[in-house]
Amino acid sequence: MENNNVAPIDANAVLWSAAGADRVGRPLLLILHGYGSHEGDLFSLAPHLPLQPVIAALRAPIPVGGGWAWFPMRDPNADPAAVDAAVNAAATAILTWLDALAEPPASVGLLGFSQGGAMALQLLRRAPDRFTFAVQLSGFVSTGEAAGDERLAERRPPVFWGRGTADPIIPAADVNRTQAWLPGHSTLTERIYEGMGHTVSQAELGDVVAFLRTHY
Repeated sequence: MENNNVAPIDANAVLWSAAGADRVGRPLLLILHGYGSHEGDLFSLAPHLPLQPVIAALRAPIPVGGGWAWFPMRDPNADPAAVDAAVNAAATAILTWLDALAEPPASVGLLGFSQGGAMALQLLRRAPDRFTFAVQLSGFVSTGEAAGDERLAERRPPVFWGRGTADPIIPAADVNRTQAWLPGHSTLTERIYEGMGHTVSQAELGDVVAFLRTHY
């Protein structure tokens, strides 16, 4: 069951790389930050990314500490169904925000870090025909099944998955689940960075830019 109590995406907090008139007819790249962060974090990558897409960095709806989260920090003792419902509620908030855009973009790609990476994959699972690709950095796929999983396995959209060997944040079980799930539900580009922690390195950024350029 989905938790519908999550707040909507704050349209006034979205950071855009282009003004309204300059967005018309262009592809959109949605940027989704990690747990406890904010919309300005990954938006700092914008100058390094391809110029073709309009970039929109969203603020997650749940306040936590001095930042924001897409869903609560997972408790190992929590009911898995409740965790899945929270992830789906956040995905619904993003899809609702997309539906409300005055000018539908030519296409929509996804880029997320950590919890934002989990959201990128969940959006693919919820709306497998809506997104052209996903970039998930130091993230994971959520547990449970999603309505679009079967269609996603047929479509197999491009997904870039980058992670470090020294990441202390993402549990091994999440990495293993993601490693088992992605090959059957995407056309996967996987990159593992020796000694990298829970961050984005220059080497990874270069690989992400190369991946994005193949889709714009």
